[in-house]
Amino acid sequence: MVEVIVEVEQLRKSFGKHTAVKDVSFHIATGEIFGLLGPNGAGKTTIIRMLTTLLPLDRGRATVCGYDVRRQAARVRQCIGYVPQALSVDGALTGYENMMVFARLLGLKGKEMKKRISELLHFMQLEDAAGRLVRTYSGGMVRRLEIAQAVLHYPRVLFLDEPTVGLDPVARRGVWEILEKLRRTSRIAILLTTHYMEEADTVCARVGIINHGEMVVTGTPEELKAMMAEPNVSMDDVFTYFTGNSLDTGGDFRGIRQVRRLSRRLG
Repeated sequence: MVEVIVEVEQLRKSFGKHTAVKDVSFHIATGEIFGLLGPNGAGKTTIIRMLTTLLPLDRGRATVCGYDVRRQAARVRQCIGYVPQALSVDGALTGYENMMVFARLLGLKGKEMKKRISELLHFMQLEDAAGRLVRTYSGGMVRRLEIAQAVLHYPRVLFLDEPTVGLDPVARRGVWEILEKLRRTSRIAILLTTHYMEEADTVCARVGIINHGEMVVTGTPEELKAMMAEPNVSMDDVFTYFTGNSLDTGGDFRGIRQVRRLSRRLG
């Protein structure tokens, strides 16, 4: 039996006269990677911020790990990990020091904290770089470190906002492999936003396409491609068909910081 761990019903959010999210509904199962796709400004980041309790809901209902995000925000935060578009690591610290700071913020202590940090640095293939300043890391290494921080406390749901923005193709595939390994070994549910259609096709079990704040369609990549009723359809074609938009999508530490700042401003 499928266990639903994230359930969203008629979610709505407005900023002044602008409605950013319009009655959006979807669900995510335990161990599933769900991709949220859409043009810049479609409402993807706003949805994540509501589900991670950073923004209040105007209307609708959302539960994460069985907890209501409106009434049980503290419980929700205990069971989730979140990697935003903006950098969440300090380039002036080493990888290990970044992990230590984050672990203490999460309330981890003593031998258990050191054990967990060691395990995750190994899992993310960052053991050899743990003593180096993060400003010397490649973009892919930075992203793996951020994901490691976000799962230090064994969350059941991981939210990733543009997890591979600014990364070259090799680094992107490295992050994909890490996410699949996490899903397979810990049964963690993952919600990610992305502008890379190959990422959605390769990594996600299901995707939802949002446009102008509304959920246009959900399904597996193969189901969505089948709706086109044409041969050799790609996810790029699917995206363009359901949104009317063509895709508009680098990197070392400095480069990834610049790209993410731009992505955050665009929404």
